[in-house]
Amino acid sequence: MKIKISQSELDVMDVLWREAPLGAAEVVSRLETKKDWSDRTVKTLLSRLVEKGALTTEPDGRRFLYTPAISRDSYAGPATRKFAERLFGGRAAPLVAHLAEGDGLSDEDIAEIETLLAKLKK
Repeated sequence: MKIKISQSELDVMDVLWREAPLGAAEVVSRLETKKDWSDRTVKTLLSRLVEKGALTTEPDGRRFLYTPAISRDSYAGPATRKFAERLFGGRAAPLVAHLAEGDGLSDEDIAEIETLLAKLKK
């Protein structure tokens, strides 16, 4: 299932991937330190995500609780491939090189990549 998620919707999904289920008011409170969005804006984004099938709802008294219907990994894989295809012709090496430029990768990131590459070579 291919779901297109805008950057604003992704900000909402991020909250719910970290902590779910949540009501709309809780999502608003988690975002208010990062975004200058009204309650109405967040509720609109939540509704769009439900319509797209990215979120499910569950009644909880007079409110609804929102839960991701897709995992971060299942969304990130295709989105990353699409990004790499658009900017780097689908090649991973230029993508990693670009990330490495200008201190884009920490020592921890480099160690994780080396471990992953070692596993892939086996």
